[in-house]
Amino acid sequence: MHDDRERCLRAVQAKDARFDGWFFTAVTSTRIYCRPSCPVVAPRPEHMVFYPSSAAAQQAGFRACKRCRPDATPGSPEWNGRADAVARAMRLINDGVIDREGVGGLAGRLGYSVRQVERIVTAELGAGPLALARAQRGQTARVLIETTDLPMADVAFAAGFASVRSFNATVAEIFALSPTELRRRARHRPTTAPGTVGLRLALRTPFLTDNLFGHLAATAVPGVEEWRDGWFRRTLRLAGGPAVMALAPRTDHVACQLALTDLADLPVAVNRARRLLDLDADPVAVDAALGADPRLAPLVAAAPGRRVPHSVDGEEMALRAVLGQQVSTSAARTHTARLVAGHGTPLAAPDGTLTHLFPTAADLLDVDPATLALPDARRRAVLGLLAAVAAGGVDLSPGADWDRARAQLAALPGIGPWTVETIAMRALADPDAFPAGDLGVRRAAAGLGLAGPGDKALQQHAAVWRPWRSYAVQHLWATGTHAINRLPGRSPTVDPTVDPTEDPTKELS
Repeated sequence: MHDDRERCLRAVQAKDARFDGWFFTAVTSTRIYCRPSCPVVAPRPEHMVFYPSSAAAQQAGFRACKRCRPDATPGSPEWNGRADAVARAMRLINDGVIDREGVGGLAGRLGYSVRQVERIVTAELGAGPLALARAQRGQTARVLIETTDLPMADVAFAAGFASVRSFNATVAEIFALSPTELRRRARHRPTTAPGTVGLRLALRTPFLTDNLFGHLAATAVPGVEEWRDGWFRRTLRLAGGPAVMALAPRTDHVACQLALTDLADLPVAVNRARRLLDLDADPVAVDAALGADPRLAPLVAAAPGRRVPHSVDGEEMALRAVLGQQVSTSAARTHTARLVAGHGTPLAAPDGTLTHLFPTAADLLDVDPATLALPDARRRAVLGLLAAVAAGGVDLSPGADWDRARAQLAALPGIGPWTVETIAMRALADPDAFPAGDLGVRRAAAGLGLAGPGDKALQQHAAVWRPWRSYAVQHLWATGTHAINRLPGRSPTVDPTVDPTEDPTKELS
């Protein structure tokens, strides 16, 4: 979008927050860059230039505005709807691949040479992979400076800097303040327990929380996840050790608290929280597209800003999807909880009901099939998935190629279209996944007059919802009264066309 100067100028002059993260405005007279919604008086058009990323603006010599804090905007939704190499690279960079494996590791995951990756990323984003990772380190440093009392040397190394000198220079270059001055100016110091980092996760409004947090709470796996006192809490397996993440919905942001073994895992943990809650989505664009369908328009108008609940780990979500084939949400939780209790990694210090990390595929390779209280076909599907994931035959990482992953999954025994699309929607975060065989989708579609005796009529009509069919699924599910559609403690809204006892997230058998 940054190449469309007229459109960018209109967004800046209107202070339109919908475009925060889509592009950044740099002012040549002040050498400052801002988000489009910056509250200060808009500069003259001839003084404005536009960049596709904060890293590009920083590389061009601009520093971040102290009023609008452009480094803390929601991420660009462009990467959510694309599966090309640049989008995959951005998802991997956000997940910390460069800090862990370098640019060579990023290139290897994408199947390109280092030179090719640097060329295609720079051509589209105005900055190379290292500059993008540096911008992320600067953001991490700011969060640690403003939300913790850690000594600055500890902040520097936790944020990924090689030395205190480079940390000081980068902070001064990006924010035009020293680290000490940045901490002194901090306005919002969240009250958190010792050893916990508290921060606000930015998002685009409207933001509907009911189905998002309701789904996470209703499907929470005991030992790994819980809903407590208005917070969704779960354990995370990170490079530096176990972590506990707590998320609570607010009107214009999500409150986040992270208890980390290693503070260097902060950017990865934040990215996984954002991915789980679909916070980088563009709800206005999604609602406009879905609302153009007269059949779906009333549902969209009644509940704007729906998000798709994703996952913090693709392998985990894939296993949970297979365990959930043709059973209720409650039964799926029970099956999964047994695997967690028997094979998950126990926490050294359990936190309430959070006692384990979810087991990896490698942890489960030696599971005794006889201990799986499942039908034979599903038992074979579980074991086949675990073997394929452990051997690298299925890629479910943030940088996975969506089409290739679908083909890899479909080739496994016992994994049909419903499971493939459910994994694509939740594990891969594909915005256009569509489990047409889902019972809740079929029932809701029938109530709207969209479904015939088979899937064909529904599939044909759903084509008008592309590329946002995953969001259409959320609207269809929400016509039911299942607990996934509401925050715990809220009364359901009854739809007389839907059986209130039916589980909407079950495969049609």
